[in-house]
Amino acid sequence: MTCFIQPATSEVLRKAENFEELSPEEIVYLLRLQLDSPDVYALMHAAAMMSRRTFGLKGERHMHIGLNVEPCRFDCLFCSLTGKAGIFTESVEFSTEQLLDWARLGQAQGADALNLMTTGFYPFEKLLELGRLLKSEGVNVPLVANTRDITHQEGKALLEAGFSGCYHAIRLGEGRDTPFSPDRRRQTIQVIKDVGLRWMNCIEPVGPEHSPREMADLILLARRMGATYSGVMRRINFPGSPMQKHGMINERELARMVAATRLAMGDVPRAHCTHEPHTASLMAGANLFFPEVGSSPRDLEDDSGKGRGRSLQDCALIYQEMGLDPWLESNCFQPDALPLSERANVCGNLTGITAQN
Repeated sequence: MTCFIQPATSEVLRKAENFEELSPEEIVYLLRLQLDSPDVYALMHAAAMMSRRTFGLKGERHMHIGLNVEPCRFDCLFCSLTGKAGIFTESVEFSTEQLLDWARLGQAQGADALNLMTTGFYPFEKLLELGRLLKSEGVNVPLVANTRDITHQEGKALLEAGFSGCYHAIRLGEGRDTPFSPDRRRQTIQVIKDVGLRWMNCIEPVGPEHSPREMADLILLARRMGATYSGVMRRINFPGSPMQKHGMINERELARMVAATRLAMGDVPRAHCTHEPHTASLMAGANLFFPEVGSSPRDLEDDSGKGRGRSLQDCALIYQEMGLDPWLESNCFQPDALPLSERANVCGNLTGITAQN
């Protein structure tokens, strides 16, 4: 059976497969493809094969550890950890012993990174102390900070404390649904790059109200500023969320976004993420999941490992069912990225897919 796709789709896919940078209009075009069209399945196939070509069969598991819970005064509209949400009314910091147990569990079960997340008012020095403690206790998994905007001095302090990377994103709706300046967020991304930390990124938190053009601009920012990984995370609405009026995207829509983002990122990233873990996006170029314990801005439980969070073992099983290998070495922390000529070339042409004239 031969499936026909639109000539415009065929041309964008051809350009992407050659790792050329897509224009904002081309990314918007991909994000607007009809979900039941052959074009979307061609898009997902092209994105999946690009990831096989650049990432091999590796399935990354970057373990999210939320260090504290508080009724945060920043009150980002999508976050369940805010004071206005009314879900968490007291501040809780997980004990050092609990954090060490989670980190050791991550190391024992093959986590590729530990993503240490704090709320906006968590003391920065405590994050540094935890990094130093984990290293002194023999936790050798790469550490990634997920914290507030930082200065160059603070970025260097993260490096000295044992961190390898820093997650930071200009969120969709930044400055509208959050009190933060997109320019200040971008400055922190530059700080991360300047001091030598790896910059981790995601297009998030996506909801039906976000325009394809808004997404395209952030995707191109991730490409041009050299994100170690990018991808897409959908917004999860908690009970009483002010974002409930917009609804939520489903996993098929998320997979389309993951595929379009993967093609737009080209040969820049070392992994491509999706959240929360599911299979559809693994067929669309994703290869990075976030198992979760501790606090999460998407959960009603103070420990997401007892709520929405998926475990390291859960994620490993999903990868294995989908033909990916979670036990291979991470691509994200290699000293130098392999040139494309040395990567497994399994991409090839879109066999059986023909442009419709």
